[in-house]
Amino acid sequence: MPSAALPVVLVGGLHADARGAAVQRLLRALPGSVALHHDLSGAAGHRVASSVRDAGGVLGSRTAPLVNDCACCALRADLVPELTRLADGGGCTVAVVELWDSVEPRSMAEVIAANAAGRLRLAGVVTAVDPALVPAYVGCGDDLADGGLATAANDRRTVADTWARQIEYATVLALADEGDGGGGSGGGGDVGDIGGGGSWAATDEDVALLAQLHPTAHRVAVASGAFPRLALSGFDVAEAAARQHPASALLPQEAEEHGVSTMVWRNRRPFHPVRLYAALEELTCAAPRSRGRFWLADRPDTLLSWDAAGGALCVDNAGPWLAALPDAAWEMVPPVRRVAAALDWDPEHGDRVQHLVFTGPGLDRGALRGVLASCLLTRSEYAAGRSSWRRLASAFDDLLDPVS
Repeated sequence: MPSAALPVVLVGGLHADARGAAVQRLLRALPGSVALHHDLSGAAGHRVASSVRDAGGVLGSRTAPLVNDCACCALRADLVPELTRLADGGGCTVAVVELWDSVEPRSMAEVIAANAAGRLRLAGVVTAVDPALVPAYVGCGDDLADGGLATAANDRRTVADTWARQIEYATVLALADEGDGGGGSGGGGDVGDIGGGGSWAATDEDVALLAQLHPTAHRVAVASGAFPRLALSGFDVAEAAARQHPASALLPQEAEEHGVSTMVWRNRRPFHPVRLYAALEELTCAAPRSRGRFWLADRPDTLLSWDAAGGALCVDNAGPWLAALPDAAWEMVPPVRRVAAALDWDPEHGDRVQHLVFTGPGLDRGALRGVLASCLLTRSEYAAGRSSWRRLASAFDDLLDPVS
């Protein structure tokens, strides 16, 4: 009979000390477990170092060549073969993959799921967090490259948007406290004035902010006896992708705790493209994190995604609204997307909706609602109908239809 698939737990996060503490806790709690780590800090020298260790220390190390001048590409190419080797060796009970600082767990989770071939089982995705660093990281618009954390020459990500995706993809957030030592495999380069580890106690506001950024995640102390069990509680890659897709994203609900607010804003009327574009900076800076889906009057068939963190906004074309598709095409749409559309369905506009969520301390809800409302079509503009809407100046061409 074939042996059981090797459980694999991904542990990531930009907070290197917290990440190291989480990995070490798992190694000590799970007999026969080993940790695999790829250090991408040497990518400038066109080599990536990898190591395998258990609770007692390093068992082996080697280097691999850089692929396409991209450290993450090298990691993707090397990760599954290394995990398969551990599975075939027979002595490993759990493989803990400690992701390098700015590596996002989604790409690695999907690589493992697509190439497991019955030998590997993705058992959990964990992001390790120092709660005291939450406000600084979610509000940091610095480029990763400025802190030596970029994974390729063309890596234009920022600290805030990378950290937000690390937080929101995981189903378990492992919280390290002041006393948790790293014990990890390095990393944690300085990013501006943030630094790689916390040196002060987390406040109630810090914890509330983390809870509102990802309210459905399990938040558990690294030192807790429940952490190893939760880390192995299972992970569904398809479900995680649907949870993050703009059309079916599981967005946070209204919340208010310890001075931290989450405001949900919904409206059926379309945005005026010029007025919304003029307000983008104000809206983006209104909260350290905002996300959702929206529609523009001049593009009524296009579902647009809103993804802002640390003062930087990404607006993207996420495909058509279901209401814009012929009935026959609905069968090709994933069920979770059809369910999300049904929950949002309106007799006139179908699933077209403004659904934006803003999270942060000291949120001025009244002012924010006022700005958003001012960007909608007026009653007279709305009454003019869709043929008139399509003739409005298209202020979003540079964002949505860039010239190559």
